[in-house]
Amino acid sequence: MADLKTPSDVKYARTDEWLRLDGDIATLGISDYAQDQLNDVVYVELPDVGTELTKGTSFGVVESVKAASDVYSPVTGTITDVNTALHDQPELINSDPYGRGWLVKVKVAIPADTDDLMDSSVYLAYNQNR
Repeated sequence: MADLKTPSDVKYARTDEWLRLDGDIATLGISDYAQDQLNDVVYVELPDVGTELTKGTSFGVVESVKAASDVYSPVTGTITDVNTALHDQPELINSDPYGRGWLVKVKVAIPADTDDLMDSSVYLAYNQNR
């Protein structure tokens, strides 16, 4: 577990999604911990650009050889971009979860939604206590 990546430039949800904020646009993905638990990702189902997301609700599914897992939005907002590369290369989530394996970009409607997300050190401690 100690070798899992937890970059300090992202915030983490208890449901193992990460968020990287650039102005009012948030890039969302699943954490290195989550992809490690899922194992080999084989399929990703994501919504279309323009889809409205509500904090705490599912917006997609990541399927692996072991399980299918819902992905939850850590913020309320509108999807502005979807990582279409994942249709043909879902394994990018395993190999580069914080880079090329991002899921969607969202225009954040409620900036305070990010206030309860964990920083990397808190998220690392959270994972060690599971």
